[in-house]
Amino acid sequence: MTNQEVAANIKLLICDVDGVLTDGKIYIGNDGELFKAFNVKDGLGIKMLLANQIDVAILTARSSKILEKRTQELGITNVLQGQRDKVAGLKVLSEKTGVDPQNMAYIGDDLPDYAVIQKVGLRACPSDANDEIVKLCSFQSRFEGGNGAVRELAEFILKSQGKWEKTLDQMFLNPDPTAKHRY
Repeated sequence: MTNQEVAANIKLLICDVDGVLTDGKIYIGNDGELFKAFNVKDGLGIKMLLANQIDVAILTARSSKILEKRTQELGITNVLQGQRDKVAGLKVLSEKTGVDPQNMAYIGDDLPDYAVIQKVGLRACPSDANDEIVKLCSFQSRFEGGNGAVRELAEFILKSQGKWEKTLDQMFLNPDPTAKHRY
């Protein structure tokens, strides 16, 4: 099956965070506060998927209040933080959403993603992913983590499902003036 055929059946995109939705850097201030930068392009990609009834979930080994805030802004409701065993987290997401792992895409960048990425239908990574992860992936973004990799994957999924033109029309050409848009 081609990547496009696999993507045509994706119902859930699962994203790692550090190195995927961020550039992997963690900034710590003098008072111990953490800072992470998220890319609005990735946020818009997530919003476009959600607008097309393609669910998005977060599966990450770290926990942070920053991520809670960002996922609330984007409308992501399936958020599993502190998941050292990501395969167990995948099972939780599958049970909670009713989506078979073969109808899931996962985007990860490093060895903590090694086991879980092998369990899904569409395996994806940013351009700067660890070599072992790259070997497992059928979709490698042209962009680094935190710099549009999730957006590129979202567009690929929407185009593969024949939903791209409808998305452009409904979200950008003839948008609902009452819709809240935070990317």
